[in-house]
Amino acid sequence: MKLTWYGHSCFLIETEAGSLVFDPYAPGSVPGMSLPPLRADAVVCSHGHRDHGYAAGVTLTGREPGFTLRSIPCFHDEEKGAKRGENRITVLEAEGLRVAHLGDLGHRLSAEQLAALGKLDLMLIPVGGFYTIDADTAAALVEAAQPRHCIPMHYRGEGFGYDVIGPVEDFTRHFDAVQQWDSNVLELQDAEAPVIVLRCPV
Repeated sequence: MKLTWYGHSCFLIETEAGSLVFDPYAPGSVPGMSLPPLRADAVVCSHGHRDHGYAAGVTLTGREPGFTLRSIPCFHDEEKGAKRGENRITVLEAEGLRVAHLGDLGHRLSAEQLAALGKLDLMLIPVGGFYTIDADTAAALVEAAQPRHCIPMHYRGEGFGYDVIGPVEDFTRHFDAVQQWDSNVLELQDAEAPVIVLRCPV
């Protein structure tokens, strides 16, 4: 399984069973970031905001992917969607691996939602706060869910991201084993540490 991070919460996942783009963002919607033309068998948007719901930015191949997708309903905020609406966690199963993309999760998960996540090989988790869970809450969720690996997303870095969200270091300081990847592309079998920070492609 190959992952390519295009910044913010957008990932291209390529598997033997097909390819998928998560949360493509519209032009001008994320400071410092520009999405290149993408092509995949499927696209999944966690919610309809411009920085996550630009499905038109992905050209579909017309092939029917053979992987399994399952959705877990949740919210974009801690007030059951009253502030920012609903969000969707998506669990992808392919090549015997389970990957969860948490979208713009804005609250702690219930015991039932944690159980629905199940045993994960990889969690793609927002960590910047303000619009999503913050770094401390994200770290607590990783501790509770115990994925084999996690990749932080939706944070501010040098020259990219919203000013109101935090840097990735606020999240990674919670962990002893952090792998700083020198690329925005990762073959999952190459992952060593529990936490992998991909290089932003800007």
